[in-house]
Amino acid sequence: MIVNNFLSRKVLLSVCKKSILRLSAANMSVKVGDSIPSVDLFEGTPMNKVNISDLAKGKKVVLFAVPGAFTPGCSKTHLPGYVKKADDLKAQGISEIVCVSVNDPFVMGAWAKDQNAEGKVRMLADPSAELAKKLDLAVEIPPLGGLRSKRYSMVIDDGKITSLQVEPDGTGLSCSLVDAIKL
Repeated sequence: MIVNNFLSRKVLLSVCKKSILRLSAANMSVKVGDSIPSVDLFEGTPMNKVNISDLAKGKKVVLFAVPGAFTPGCSKTHLPGYVKKADDLKAQGISEIVCVSVNDPFVMGAWAKDQNAEGKVRMLADPSAELAKKLDLAVEIPPLGGLRSKRYSMVIDDGKITSLQVEPDGTGLSCSLVDAIKL
């Protein structure tokens, strides 16, 4: 009995280690040079799907993510900076500016109106955190409802990530702000 338990634990540990290694290799953090994954996000309603990979084809796109719509740092600093500088970014060759958050599309639509982002920044919902997970930029923030996106910004040129700034603590307001974007 003791031998069987020992062998069972040893086999189980071996299987777990192999699974963790495979999982880690499959979910390595996104980096410059990677392609943006093909993920459907939502704009305004659950019926309006926007595939982020398709959106970035043949364009230069700034994409930034926030932990949550209507949160203080996101509403007072992060999003307003991109809204204010949208024309400047577009004059520098940016075709689209996209804000992504793990919220539902109705919340993102209401936040766009509240922040006067319409026509300047596209507000895309990642309700199941699929993009955040595929980029390995998901983070648990229990007070905001659990799984959220880390705060980051990136430049995507024809589907390839050419610049990436991830906040060191995942939620701060420094390197992912509009003034820090590296075009």
